[in-house]
Amino acid sequence: MKILVDVNLSPSLVLLLREKNYEAFHWSEIGSLSAKDEEILSWAKENKFIILTNDLDFGAILAATKADFPSVIQVRTLDVRPHVLLPKILYLLENYQEYLIQGALIVLDERKTRIRILPLK
Repeated sequence: MKILVDVNLSPSLVLLLREKNYEAFHWSEIGSLSAKDEEILSWAKENKFIILTNDLDFGAILAATKADFPSVIQVRTLDVRPHVLLPKILYLLENYQEYLIQGALIVLDERKTRIRILPLK
């Protein structure tokens, strides 16, 4: 799986994902830090990347556009340090791979994980 880490999460998370053999990039390696969310979504869809973000706007855009891809993992935890997030992200990538390939919005918060299949209704 190919993972695109949004600018609101640490580039160090990319390095940790690469150590686990994921093809991962931070948006800062690809595009402008001031890029609009729509541009990031478009790039991810075109290049078949899953977006990892701490930004709620991605879910709203997916709903408004009725997009069926790219998949988005929204991190809604208080502690977003890479070493804290990595085990949670790896769990999602390993256990929800089918949904992520199909197209899903996965919301990870402190207590639970919610999965919504795209397009959002």
